Amino acid sequence: MRYRHYKGGIYEYICTARLESDPETKMVIYRAADNSIWARKQENFFEIIEINGKPVQRFELIE
Repeated sequence: MRYRHYKGGIYEYICTARLESDPETKMVIYRAADNSIWARKQENFFEIIEINGKPVQRFELIE
């Protein structure tokens, strides 16, 4: 699956993982266009944020 970050970047969702030091914390592992790998808390990846007074998804599914 591919997602567009609210700033415009396109990212490929790889998987969900658990944080070793806190197994209750779920992380989203994703890849940027330059093939760098990133991890973000699942709750932050899918959260709705406010930009210029409007609610937007941090990452929006595009496929």
